Amino acid sequence: MDISLATPEQPITAAASSVHLKKDFIPQRLYSLDALRGFDMFWIIGAEEIFHGLAKATGSPFWNALSMQFTHPSWNGFHIYDLIFPLFLFLAGVATPYSVGRELEKGKSRQQLMFRVIKRGLILVLLGIIYNNGLQLRPISDIRFSSVLGRIGIAYMLANIIYSYAKEKAQIIWFAGLLIGYWLILKFTSAPGFTIGDLTMEGNFASYVDLTILPGKLSLGIHDTVGFFNNIPAISTALAGIIAGTFLKNPSTKPARKAGLLAICGVVFLMLAQLWNLDFPINKNLWSSSFVMQTTGLSLLLLSLFYYIIDVRGYKNWAFFFKVIGMNSILIYMSGRFINWDYTTKSLFQWLDQLIGNPFNVIIMAVCMVMIKWLFLYVLYKKKMFLRV
Repeated sequence: MDISLATPEQPITAAASSVHLKKDFIPQRLYSLDALRGFDMFWIIGAEEIFHGLAKATGSPFWNALSMQFTHPSWNGFHIYDLIFPLFLFLAGVATPYSVGRELEKGKSRQQLMFRVIKRGLILVLLGIIYNNGLQLRPISDIRFSSVLGRIGIAYMLANIIYSYAKEKAQIIWFAGLLIGYWLILKFTSAPGFTIGDLTMEGNFASYVDLTILPGKLSLGIHDTVGFFNNIPAISTALAGIIAGTFLKNPSTKPARKAGLLAICGVVFLMLAQLWNLDFPINKNLWSSSFVMQTTGLSLLLLSLFYYIIDVRGYKNWAFFFKVIGMNSILIYMSGRFINWDYTTKSLFQWLDQLIGNPFNVIIMAVCMVMIKWLFLYVLYKKKMFLRV
């Protein structure tokens, strides 16, 4: 994990790492990739609070319904906020053919690349532990080891190993096999004392495995929202991105046709997700196979849309706002544990909060916080400083 000087044209993936300050000159990849990553991160750097504020201020059924979409269901079900995490992992996969794939094409050995991939994955796991627990000494029993960044690191690492050693058809088999295998395991197992195939928080086999083998504490006591066992289907999320990235990188298909085929695949995935949901409910906590299909379908649709508008039609200016966020996505995510953004916002805009007053001051302060974070990232962007993990 380092601050690296790079050209704005060089997308920063969820897994890029270096150990010193340097200036890179690498051919431009997909502008839409950074823009979509930034769009994804936009919702967790405070934009969702704008909709919560609108719902609170107006009491409108419309804004309440929209605000609800920016929360997570307690167990089964799907809200649009559930897409943010898997979309980020999917996009890390999309970047792989443009990073690891390019290095393979240049003649680097798989062993060299595997060392880098494994190192990157482990750094993300470590950052996730720091994000959860801070930099302090505490008993093992009080440490939460599972994390969002840890899942990204593990799934990215294993998906990249598969990518490096398996051909495209084999990657598709891996994608399907992991999802089907995970479904069958949970369908024909359970925690001790529960009926076979129990998918409740208390009775499912994945939570039981995590509770049995993971050290420290789980986020929900008997279950962790990003546990260890359900990294299995998360690998498929990353693989889906890799397969999509390989398709986009292939010059034999016209760009507009690529966008159309991605969209068609996205619709097919969504249809399959609804069918699978009948037997294996869409569930973010379990990262169920139907959840992977649902989020992959939506990710493909978004990638198709951004790719078509930005890279095919060339309309890039509007996406600059998101690109600035996407270029330093890990940094802005980690910053919340080291920078008191709420204090900063109030220090600068308390006067505006007082002028506007209840109930709309909440909305304005949420907008101000997003803009402060964006300006922080913009300064880093202009100085070509990016946290590469």
